[in-house]
Amino acid sequence: MFAFKNRIYYSLKFSKCCQTRNFRVGKPALDGVNLKGRSFLTLKDFNAEEIKHILWVSADLKHRIKHRGEYVPLLQGKSIAMIFEKRSTRTRMSTETGFSLLGGHPCFLTPQDIHLGVNESTTDTARVLSGLADIVLARVYSHSSLEHLDKDASIPIINGLSDLYHPIQILADLLTLQEHYGSLKGLTLAWIGDGNNVLHSFMMSLAKLGVNLKVATPKFGTKLQFLTDPVEAARDSSVLVTDTWVSMGQEEEKKKRLKDFHGYQITMQTGSVAAPDWTFLHCLPRKAEEVDDEVFYSRHSLVFSEAENRKWSIMGLVVCILTDYTPQIPKLKF
Repeated sequence: MFAFKNRIYYSLKFSKCCQTRNFRVGKPALDGVNLKGRSFLTLKDFNAEEIKHILWVSADLKHRIKHRGEYVPLLQGKSIAMIFEKRSTRTRMSTETGFSLLGGHPCFLTPQDIHLGVNESTTDTARVLSGLADIVLARVYSHSSLEHLDKDASIPIINGLSDLYHPIQILADLLTLQEHYGSLKGLTLAWIGDGNNVLHSFMMSLAKLGVNLKVATPKFGTKLQFLTDPVEAARDSSVLVTDTWVSMGQEEEKKKRLKDFHGYQITMQTGSVAAPDWTFLHCLPRKAEEVDDEVFYSRHSLVFSEAENRKWSIMGLVVCILTDYTPQIPKLKF
């Protein structure tokens, strides 16, 4: 119904020691993970230890900068090119503020500044940006644009969102849940809503970390067995998650989608069958038909911590890709 079958098919197919005030860069971390120079297009390409390492670095930076007030200029002299075909509050703010906090320089490029494959070929854009920046974060309509950039660029490419995946959102969600529960293994996450790019990224990552996943969406043409009853999906689940029912570019489908998703609003009644300590996530912005105010502003809701962790997780990811930084806090429990 929502091209979900094709999306799922596609998803499954495919020291130098520096010392400056209060920070250090040195040998790769003690866990043996080294992500320097890697692109980040989909979590399918990262194993459990690599995902855990990114979250560890993210938590470390949050602890040092937010809680201890340290200056940690790990990205001093570095620049990031931010290509935004689709607008965003959280992706732009988290990347710009996070990169700046680490001493780097973010450069924001709208469709008026750069139009991939139109005024200039994507190949030429990739090569030009490779000489002007150290890394690119691109928020695009088509995932193939990211793959094209990655093929022709000599610098790492980060997926800021595409039609198929939203991996940086999942890093923030995992960091939020690890902070709240103290561990991820054994949690059950219930997805209630549209089978979109966020769900695809959960599918590419949760099993690696020992997290169970249940999905409730309206019926669609696929052989995969998913629930259609949101209450059954929520039953005994630790985390209830939804997202927008009408993504950018789907405005013409709004009337039909609202009809198709009738009954999928997350309410306290949905939560009543979940685990006693259930929590709620939404990548924002949210609409009232997706989750009511009672849940959204309740003690169960982690949405604002989740939004803040977009900054710390993107910082952790970029530090992993551009430096040899070793976290100073103990390894996280997963």
